[in-house]
Amino acid sequence: MKWTVALLSAAVMTAAAGCGSGGGTAGDDKVHLRFSYWGSDSRQKLTEQVIKKFEEKNPTIDVEGDFSNWESYYEKLATKVAANDAPDVISIEIRGLSEYAGRNALADLSGKVPTADLDQQVLTSGQIDGKQYAIPTGVNTFSMLANSAALEKAKQKLPDDKSWTWDDWVNMAKQVTVAGGGVVGAEYNYNPAWLQIFAAQRGEKFYDGNKIGITADTLKAWWAIHQQLIQTKGARDAAKSAELISLGPEQSLLATNAGAMGMWWSNQLNALSKASGQEMTLLRMPKAQGATTGGMFLQPAMFYTASVKSEHATEAGKFIDFMVNDPDAASLLLSDRGLPTNSKVLAAVKGKLPPVDQKTLTFIADVKSELSPITAPPKGALQIEDVLKRNSEEVLFGKTSPDAGAQKFLTEANAALAG
Repeated sequence: MKWTVALLSAAVMTAAAGCGSGGGTAGDDKVHLRFSYWGSDSRQKLTEQVIKKFEEKNPTIDVEGDFSNWESYYEKLATKVAANDAPDVISIEIRGLSEYAGRNALADLSGKVPTADLDQQVLTSGQIDGKQYAIPTGVNTFSMLANSAALEKAKQKLPDDKSWTWDDWVNMAKQVTVAGGGVVGAEYNYNPAWLQIFAAQRGEKFYDGNKIGITADTLKAWWAIHQQLIQTKGARDAAKSAELISLGPEQSLLATNAGAMGMWWSNQLNALSKASGQEMTLLRMPKAQGATTGGMFLQPAMFYTASVKSEHATEAGKFIDFMVNDPDAASLLLSDRGLPTNSKVLAAVKGKLPPVDQKTLTFIADVKSELSPITAPPKGALQIEDVLKRNSEEVLFGKTSPDAGAQKFLTEANAALAG
């Protein structure tokens, strides 16, 4: 993901000269809102349906979906904010919250969106300096997904996910690949969520204030897992794996039935199951030897925020209210943006959830007591995934040593956080 901090800095300088965000008022006197979000084609179709439902209930408001793929989303958003042309309602993930709120791009939604029925612990993750800049869309957790049929075909059983280790995962992946049939045991990625979980198992924080809290030893141990997967043929080689990482969930090994295990957010179970046509199982992440905690955490799938420059703050609040508090919206979105955090909405749609979403709901309920709460990371966090990916590839491609790679990551990551 590319992030242009200079563009947001320019937004602060140009805000006073602009005419405000949003699309103004349409010729038919309807209020016109723009809503930005990222995702797959399936998410775009769902979002268009839910927008239509909102417009039916609010005939004086038109909503234009401003859709981008994941790779280009933040770069496009930063450009729009800098040009004083921000969408009225903006989807943001937790890594971008401090960045945008800290640069006065977001409105304080306290009292503007009803939140009494939302999970209050999850709600606090959308607060910066006591202000409610963001409303969580739903919750999920980073987890292991397994194709049960692929494991069975390779004569492997689903693991006991309360006790399995990273060595167990690597060995199981190796056995699946060795069994043949063209199915690779596992696919890895560079998602910071995985490193955060791994670090927590070793007693370390990913972020320690405005600095990286992970040690070089932990980073090297994490890369060693990737290297073991490649060396044992449990995963594709570094070049092919890097290519797969860039393609996204719907073209992953799991989705195309070319792999047996992979790590994804729990709300992606539905899309992966549909793409593969296979039954997937959600599992706890493996643990490091001797770990006393699993390190997994409950996180908003994303947030809804509003531009501080929107000329239609009331209507923007209505739209966010609908998206998180209306059962009709939840009946369409289901778990696409995480399971609803509104207890009443969840109760209303629980019986309507398809079997795949029921599995996600059951999994979250089973592991919830083990999950740590999360707070928004510091400014600069949006750059960390790119920094981690770049340095991971240099190590796995053999361009640099793990020792040098770890020091380079820490230097670059801390520089990004320092601004």
